Amino acid sequence: MDRVYYVSVLVCLLATAAAANTECSTMSNTTCETCLKNVSCLWCHTNGRCLDYPAKNILPPSSLCKLSDARWGICWLDFEALIIAISVVGGIIILSVVICCCCCCRKKKNRNTTLETEKRMRESEERKARQEERRANMKTQHDAIRKKYGLFKDDNPYAKFQE
Repeated sequence: MDRVYYVSVLVCLLATAAAANTECSTMSNTTCETCLKNVSCLWCHTNGRCLDYPAKNILPPSSLCKLSDARWGICWLDFEALIIAISVVGGIIILSVVICCCCCCRKKKNRNTTLETEKRMRESEERKARQEERRANMKTQHDAIRKKYGLFKDDNPYAKFQE
C-alpha cells in the first residue's frame, strides 16, 4: 500500500511539472498576473508573451526578452529593478555583517587591553610587596649580625662612651 501511495504521488508531481512546462506557452496573450501564477513562467511585457523561465541561465538572455521588459514573480517589478534591489539589499547585509565583526573585534581588543593593564598593575604590586618583604628580611638578618658582633647602631651615638 505504501508503494502505491508513493508511486501515485510521484506520478502526480511529474504530471504537474509537465503541465507547468506547457502552461507557460499556453498563457501567452493573457495577463501578467495569470502568467506569473506559475513560478516557472516569465512574462515579457513588450510582446505580451508568457515564456518558460530559462533555468539553465541565471538571467534570461536578451534574445528571449530584454531585462527591462521581463517580469518574474511580480508584475510591477521588472528584472533590472529586481537585480538592483537584490544587489543593494545584499550589499547592505554584507556591509552590516562586516561592521558588526569590526565592532566586536574592537570591543574584544579593548577588553583584552584593560585586562592586560590590570594584570600588569597586579603583577607590579605583587613584585613591590615581595621586594619590601625581602628588604625587611635582609634588614633583620643584618641587624642580627651587627648585634652578634657588637656593631649594632643604637639610637644614642654616645652610648659607647658612657661605659
